[in-house]
Amino acid sequence: GAMAAERALAMATCTAPVNIAVIKYWGKRDNDLILPINSSLSVTLHQDQLKTTTTAAASRDFAEDRLWLNGEEADVGQPRLQACLREVRRLARKRRGGGTEDAAPLNLSYKIHIATENNFPTAAGLASSAAGYACLVSALARLYGVEGELSEVARRGSGSACRSMLGGFVQWQRGERPDGRDSVAQQVAPETHWPELRVLVLVVSGEKKQVGSTAGMQTSVATSPLLKHRAEVVVPERMALMAQHIRERDFEAFGQLTMRDSNQFHATCLDTFPPIFYLTDVSRLIIALAHRFNAHHGRTKVAYTFDAGPNAVIFTLADTVAQFVEVVRRSFPPATNGDQFVRGLPVGSASLPEELVAAVVTEPVPGAVRHFRHPGGGPGPGPQPVDDPSQHLLGADGLPRRCA
Repeated sequence: GAMAAERALAMATCTAPVNIAVIKYWGKRDNDLILPINSSLSVTLHQDQLKTTTTAAASRDFAEDRLWLNGEEADVGQPRLQACLREVRRLARKRRGGGTEDAAPLNLSYKIHIATENNFPTAAGLASSAAGYACLVSALARLYGVEGELSEVARRGSGSACRSMLGGFVQWQRGERPDGRDSVAQQVAPETHWPELRVLVLVVSGEKKQVGSTAGMQTSVATSPLLKHRAEVVVPERMALMAQHIRERDFEAFGQLTMRDSNQFHATCLDTFPPIFYLTDVSRLIIALAHRFNAHHGRTKVAYTFDAGPNAVIFTLADTVAQFVEVVRRSFPPATNGDQFVRGLPVGSASLPEELVAAVVTEPVPGAVRHFRHPGGGPGPGPQPVDDPSQHLLGADGLPRRCA
């Protein structure tokens, strides 16, 4: 009967990945719906080293909605979080379409508890909001039994989160409609498409982001003529080219376009008034190092991209990882944490030819790079369900199992 269908406590857990944009999203045309002025394209990273886990639970016994981030209680009333919750519940209501309540997996008026955890420090300057909102939406959708187009819901939490709803290589189509129904993510190629591709994250020491992305974008849209040119003229052409380079697994072309697009994004920040500086001296040293490395090899073997902060993401192929890590270690000798310099998957050791060192490692700057993250193979899958009850972040009482 209907009463039996209403379980005391319903729970769902999912994990979701970080994504790295190679054609950058910068600028909204609608701040409430989070609609971008240009399309973007990203690589979804493996979840071994970098992921968010979220558990959502609903119960008739819960007095109020509650949220915990890494074990600490946080404000559940954040407008973007509420927008996601509202959208998922709307989809659930629509799906039931006033059918038999018996089939309803869950009473929509129940309050919910949400716990979310990153397995990487948010201070690592890695886009945690993309993984966070993709994970929230995936867990809520699972809790309420909703399927279908969820990237649009994740977008309401954080623009780039829509891209973390899919694995591999993902484009976020700008869309044309004012209601945003066509501003969604689509897979360009699955994670199995280019297994040799590797991602490294260089975490730069001593950064605190000066200007948040949301505020930065608004100022750029208002003041940068270069950003307008980028959105209208440059990006549409680059989207098509980047998709082609990925389909052809052409690292040379993929790498060059990735670097050019990163540089142009930072040029629009500089063209913003007053200007925004996300890159630091160390960021610029990493850029110069990558170009010297490629020049020495006579082709593009590594590519950098920087988001709204000083940390570098490096793309390369599997056969170059060990050598490039060693070059970075020589260029930025670790101050104290030599053994902890590479975090994540182990990197094989490489002996460097003397002429490479002479050409590429110029003036070492000790301690400038805090550590390297080697987040796992190449591109990874999208959000994953977690069925093991012992892995839920909330216990049977609906409260966090582990408090920070």
